[in-house]
Amino acid sequence: MALTSTLYRFKIELSDMVNSNYQSLDLRIAQHPSETMAYLFTRVLAYALSFEEGIEFSPEGLNNPDGPTIRTLNHSRGSSNDVKLWIEIGNPSERKMHKASKASEKLRIYTYKDPQVLMNEIFKHDIYKKDQIEVYALDPLFLERLEKVVKKENRWTLIFNDGTMMLNGENFSEETEIKRIQ
Repeated sequence: MALTSTLYRFKIELSDMVNSNYQSLDLRIAQHPSETMAYLFTRVLAYALSFEEGIEFSPEGLNNPDGPTIRTLNHSRGSSNDVKLWIEIGNPSERKMHKASKASEKLRIYTYKDPQVLMNEIFKHDIYKKDQIEVYALDPLFLERLEKVVKKENRWTLIFNDGTMMLNGENFSEETEIKRIQ
Protein backbone atom coordinates (compact mmCIF):
# COMPACT_ATOMS: atom_id res chain seq x y z
CA MET A 1 0.00 0.00 0.00
CA ALA A 2 1.39 3.36 -1.05
CA LEU A 3 1.86 6.11 1.50
CA THR A 4 -0.21 9.23 0.97
CA SER A 5 0.75 12.88 1.19
CA THR A 6 -0.17 15.01 4.21
CA LEU A 7 -1.88 18.31 3.45
CA TYR A 8 -0.94 21.48 5.37
CA ARG A 9 -2.38 24.96 5.04
CA PHE A 10 -0.31 28.07 5.71
CA LYS A 11 -1.98 31.48 5.87
CA ILE A 12 0.96 33.87 6.02
CA GLU A 13 0.89 37.61 6.50
CA LEU A 14 4.15 38.57 4.81
CA SER A 15 6.01 41.78 5.58
CA ASP A 16 9.24 41.74 3.59
CA MET A 17 10.79 45.07 4.55
CA VAL A 18 13.84 44.50 2.33
CA ASN A 19 11.79 44.32 -0.88
CA SER A 20 8.78 46.37 0.30
CA ASN A 21 6.63 43.32 -0.31
CA TYR A 22 3.49 42.98 1.81
CA GLN A 23 1.22 40.06 0.97
CA SER A 24 -1.43 37.77 2.40
CA LEU A 25 -0.49 34.28 1.27
CA ASP A 26 -2.80 31.27 1.44
CA LEU A 27 -0.82 28.11 0.69
CA ARG A 28 -2.00 24.53 0.62
CA ILE A 29 1.07 22.32 0.66
CA ALA A 30 1.12 18.58 0.24
CA GLN A 31 3.97 16.92 2.09
CA HIS A 32 5.24 13.98 0.06
CA PRO A 33 5.79 10.85 2.21
CA SER A 34 9.54 11.03 1.53
CA GLU A 35 9.76 14.73 2.40
CA THR A 36 11.14 15.83 5.78
CA MET A 37 9.51 18.61 7.77
CA ALA A 38 12.71 20.68 7.38
CA TYR A 39 12.34 20.43 3.58
CA LEU A 40 8.63 21.31 3.77
CA PHE A 41 9.24 24.37 5.97
CA THR A 42 12.11 25.51 3.75
CA ARG A 43 9.83 25.22 0.70
CA VAL A 44 7.15 27.34 2.39
CA LEU A 45 9.61 29.97 3.64
CA ALA A 46 11.47 30.11 0.28
CA TYR A 47 8.15 30.74 -1.48
CA ALA A 48 7.24 33.54 0.95
CA LEU A 49 10.69 35.16 0.99
CA SER A 50 10.92 35.04 -2.83
CA PHE A 51 7.33 36.07 -3.46
CA GLU A 52 6.75 37.95 -6.69
CA GLU A 53 4.01 38.02 -9.27
CA GLY A 54 3.65 34.63 -10.96
CA ILE A 55 5.59 32.55 -8.42
CA GLU A 56 4.43 28.95 -8.21
CA PHE A 57 5.38 25.59 -6.83
CA SER A 58 6.41 23.24 -9.60
CA PRO A 59 3.24 21.76 -11.12
CA GLU A 60 4.78 18.27 -10.99
CA GLY A 61 5.67 18.69 -7.32
CA LEU A 62 8.48 16.49 -6.10
CA ASN A 63 7.70 13.95 -8.85
CA ASN A 64 9.97 15.79 -11.30
CA PRO A 65 13.51 15.68 -9.90
CA ASP A 66 14.83 17.64 -12.91
CA GLY A 67 12.44 20.58 -12.59
CA PRO A 68 12.49 23.53 -10.19
CA THR A 69 10.95 23.20 -6.75
CA ILE A 70 9.56 26.73 -7.09
CA ARG A 71 9.62 28.94 -10.16
CA THR A 72 8.55 32.19 -11.72
CA LEU A 73 7.97 32.17 -15.46
CA ASN A 74 9.00 35.06 -17.66
CA HIS A 75 5.79 35.68 -19.61
CA SER A 76 7.11 38.93 -21.09
CA ARG A 77 9.32 36.93 -23.43
CA GLY A 78 6.33 35.17 -24.94
CA SER A 79 7.30 31.63 -23.94
CA SER A 80 5.43 29.85 -21.18
CA ASN A 81 8.50 27.67 -20.50
CA ASP A 82 10.97 30.52 -19.98
CA VAL A 83 11.97 30.41 -16.30
CA LYS A 84 12.79 33.77 -14.76
CA LEU A 85 13.53 32.49 -11.24
CA TRP A 86 14.39 28.86 -10.42
CA ILE A 87 14.39 28.00 -6.71
CA GLU A 88 15.90 24.84 -5.25
CA ILE A 89 15.74 23.51 -1.70
CA GLY A 90 18.48 21.70 0.22
CA ASN A 91 21.74 20.80 -1.51
CA PRO A 92 20.95 20.09 -5.18
CA SER A 93 23.41 18.13 -7.28
CA GLU A 94 26.03 19.83 -9.42
CA ARG A 95 24.18 18.55 -12.52
CA LYS A 96 20.89 20.09 -11.41
CA MET A 97 22.50 23.43 -10.51
CA HIS A 98 24.19 23.57 -13.93
CA LYS A 99 20.90 22.79 -15.69
CA ALA A 100 18.96 25.32 -13.58
CA SER A 101 21.51 28.08 -14.21
CA LYS A 102 21.31 27.49 -17.96
CA ALA A 103 17.51 27.23 -18.01
CA SER A 104 16.72 30.35 -15.97
CA GLU A 105 17.65 33.98 -15.56
CA LYS A 106 18.34 33.47 -11.86
CA LEU A 107 19.00 30.45 -9.61
CA ARG A 108 18.29 30.77 -5.89
CA ILE A 109 18.93 27.99 -3.39
CA TYR A 110 17.55 27.83 0.14
CA THR A 111 19.39 25.24 2.19
CA TYR A 112 18.69 23.84 5.62
CA LYS A 113 21.80 21.68 5.44
CA ASP A 114 25.45 22.62 5.88
CA PRO A 115 25.87 25.52 3.41
CA GLN A 116 29.62 24.95 3.18
CA VAL A 117 29.04 21.54 1.56
CA LEU A 118 26.86 23.23 -1.05
CA MET A 119 29.37 26.03 -1.65
CA ASN A 120 32.18 23.48 -2.09
CA GLU A 121 30.07 21.70 -4.71
CA ILE A 122 29.40 24.93 -6.56
CA PHE A 123 33.02 26.04 -6.70
CA LYS A 124 34.66 22.71 -7.49
CA HIS A 125 32.44 22.04 -10.52
CA ASP A 126 31.95 23.78 -13.83
CA ILE A 127 28.47 25.20 -13.25
CA TYR A 128 27.04 27.76 -15.64
CA LYS A 129 26.95 31.28 -14.08
CA LYS A 130 28.02 29.87 -10.72
CA ASP A 131 29.11 33.29 -9.50
CA GLN A 132 25.48 34.47 -9.84
CA ILE A 133 23.85 31.67 -7.83
CA GLU A 134 22.15 33.03 -4.70
CA VAL A 135 22.45 30.77 -1.66
CA TYR A 136 20.51 31.33 1.57
CA ALA A 137 20.95 29.20 4.69
CA LEU A 138 18.24 28.52 7.25
CA ASP A 139 19.09 27.36 10.75
CA PRO A 140 18.16 23.67 11.16
CA LEU A 141 17.42 24.23 14.88
CA PHE A 142 14.89 26.92 13.95
CA LEU A 143 13.19 24.43 11.62
CA GLU A 144 13.17 21.79 14.38
CA ARG A 145 11.39 24.23 16.68
CA LEU A 146 8.77 24.86 13.99
CA GLU A 147 8.15 21.14 13.76
CA LYS A 148 6.94 21.19 17.38
CA VAL A 149 4.30 23.88 16.72
CA VAL A 150 3.09 23.12 13.18
CA LYS A 151 -0.55 22.12 12.71
CA LYS A 152 -2.62 21.13 9.70
CA GLU A 153 -3.97 24.72 9.63
CA ASN A 154 -1.35 27.42 10.33
CA ARG A 155 -1.72 31.20 10.62
CA TRP A 156 1.66 32.85 10.62
CA THR A 157 3.00 36.38 10.50
CA LEU A 158 6.38 36.55 8.78
CA ILE A 159 8.46 39.71 9.07
CA PHE A 160 11.74 39.83 7.16
CA ASN A 161 14.17 42.70 7.59
CA ASP A 162 17.91 42.99 7.08
CA GLY A 163 18.60 39.24 7.12
CA THR A 164 16.42 38.54 10.16
CA MET A 165 13.13 36.68 9.98
CA MET A 166 10.54 36.84 12.73
CA LEU A 167 7.82 34.23 12.55
CA ASN A 168 4.80 34.39 14.84
CA GLY A 169 1.99 31.88 15.13
CA GLU A 170 -0.86 31.08 17.45
CA ASN A 171 1.29 29.88 20.36
CA PHE A 172 4.83 30.66 19.31
CA SER A 173 7.22 33.40 18.31
CA GLU A 174 10.55 32.60 16.69
CA GLU A 175 13.35 34.66 15.26
CA THR A 176 16.21 33.48 13.06
CA GLU A 177 18.82 34.77 10.68
CA ILE A 178 18.58 33.97 6.98
CA LYS A 179 22.23 33.94 5.97
CA ARG A 180 23.18 34.91 2.44
CA ILE A 181 26.22 32.79 1.63
CA GLN A 182 28.78 34.46 -0.60
